[in-house]
Amino acid sequence: MKIVEEPSNYGLNNYQFGNSIQNDDVKLKMRIKPSNFSGPLHFKRFVGNCFKKEIDSYKYELCPFYNVTQREMTYRWNPFHGVLGVWQEWEISNNTFVTMVMREGEKCGNIYRTVKVKFKCGEKHEILNVTEPSTCNYEMWFSTPFVCHKLSMLVYPTLSESLQSEWDSIERDLYTKDITQKGYDKRLRKLFEKAGYYLSKATQEQISASAIQKEETEEKEEKGEFESLGKCTEEYKKLKKEIEGLRTVLALKDSKEGMRHKPSHNLE
Repeated sequence: MKIVEEPSNYGLNNYQFGNSIQNDDVKLKMRIKPSNFSGPLHFKRFVGNCFKKEIDSYKYELCPFYNVTQREMTYRWNPFHGVLGVWQEWEISNNTFVTMVMREGEKCGNIYRTVKVKFKCGEKHEILNVTEPSTCNYEMWFSTPFVCHKLSMLVYPTLSESLQSEWDSIERDLYTKDITQKGYDKRLRKLFEKAGYYLSKATQEQISASAIQKEETEEKEEKGEFESLGKCTEEYKKLKKEIEGLRTVLALKDSKEGMRHKPSHNLE
């Protein structure tokens, strides 16, 4: 017996359905949790804010440090509305925050959707354009005055004193040729991992594995298969409560129908 029954339409499986799938307020389900805030301190003003833009037949929504979503604005029977990526880490180049990386979006064949958000100086916060350089790997350009100052995206000033000192040491070792360029890049990456700007490969693999395991568990539960007796009992209680509620609603409905059709008697 299935506890939950929902449509298997492509692109709709991961919804938490509201009253209507055409409602922009429908809360989409993310496979993973967003990473903590990191990066330029003035970017903290983006936290909790979202920006929408309709491009061609798609509506995009960027919530920095949270996720990117896409809604297909067509009348097809199964228009896509889902998460393109969840905030994970930065891409850094030449001591500069360059790109926000959003990973682990909705499944697309054998991969999961990914978005890279890049920034341009502009007078207002606005999604400029979205492209798809390769299948289900998107690139979004975002305009904001927050990046207009030439020093606004530098990495070094955002680091703690201890990490700045460590970076200085790495630079000296490269200058004195105590390390190669490859060694320099490796140590610098480790430093950015300590700062929370990069995720280690082990962390990325763990996040992906946990998401897959969670989906497999949910799929089993959807089929009425549970990993423990406790979970089965919990779902049984939920289902029992739901049935009791439906019975109450039906009883009230039957009562009203009976009153409406009850013959009236005129008293003389």
